Amino acid sequence: MLIERIDVYWARVPLAFVWKTSYGDQRFTDTVLVRMEGEGHHAWGESWSPSAEHTLATFHTVREHLAPRVIGQDVGSAEDLLRRLDFVKGNQFARAALEITWWVLDATRRGMPLHVALGGKGDTVAVGADFGIQDSLDILMRKIQAAVEAGFPRIKLKFRPGWDVDMVAAVRSTFPDFTFHIDCNAAYTPADTAMFRALDRYRLAMIEQPLADDGLSLVNHADLQAQLETPICLDESALSLAHVQAAIRLKSCQVVNIKMARVGGLTASRAIQALCAQHDIPCWVGGMLETAVGGAICAELATLPNFTYAGDIFPSSYFYDDDLGKPELAVAGGAIATSRVPGIAQAPDPDLLEQWTVERASFRA
Repeated sequence: MLIERIDVYWARVPLAFVWKTSYGDQRFTDTVLVRMEGEGHHAWGESWSPSAEHTLATFHTVREHLAPRVIGQDVGSAEDLLRRLDFVKGNQFARAALEITWWVLDATRRGMPLHVALGGKGDTVAVGADFGIQDSLDILMRKIQAAVEAGFPRIKLKFRPGWDVDMVAAVRSTFPDFTFHIDCNAAYTPADTAMFRALDRYRLAMIEQPLADDGLSLVNHADLQAQLETPICLDESALSLAHVQAAIRLKSCQVVNIKMARVGGLTASRAIQALCAQHDIPCWVGGMLETAVGGAICAELATLPNFTYAGDIFPSSYFYDDDLGKPELAVAGGAIATSRVPGIAQAPDPDLLEQWTVERASFRA
């Protein structure tokens, strides 16, 4: 497929509320969206970049180094695309921006929903509810009760110093049998091992990324997992297929959260979930703060067989008063529908994209 046009957008989208995690407080989100054309078809993709590879760096790398290597080229497969980008090392989010969009474009060209092109199946995928740091436990309990009543199969609780064990104890006391897990966003060190051991009594589904993602991350997580009954889930440390291979060898975790942009795209995401299946390690699709474009792609990925834990794919109304992506995503009964059209149905709203674009670059064959 000849790649005839690529448009890259850095957009800054306002959030509906202040999202509080161990990283800090967010009032808007930055993201990179890509539009790609080939053989009379076009498609959109998205790569939301966190602080580890910030949006300006992602946009710059795509604009200055990656898109020029793809425009005007006959790209036959996702692997072919990735080979053309191999000269840039690291920069997973930037590489993913083009690779994810290529997958959507190829599925559109072939006339099939993205999940079918990926090898998945299913009309819906299960999703969970997530709650950041709240102003009080009473507010948190009300939100959890509403999520339970809405049919969400599990709930994730952000966890950071000052909002930690006492919060979990209160939640478990109020909801003794519901499925919860906590997300530490790499806020702790091995010195906190005793605290994590104290969490075993609360029967959490997992502890997501308890320790810092540094040079000893996989070793330190392996040491911690050996002392816990509660499964550890890697997120920030699951940076690539190679990282997950190492984590399995070291026994650093019992669950893996796959974020498609963090690991370098959909090809790597498929390979990681297949590898984990061989080792009886369940996976789930981790969402970030993507618009409905990225969220829809996450839902398509979540149809693959080893994504057995409800994913982080959010309804548009959760993070946004007006989602940049249209049609907006909706969740019913703890599930989200997969695509019924070639590729995905979502694309940025032109007026909102113009309003919220920080910078744009265009390439034509």
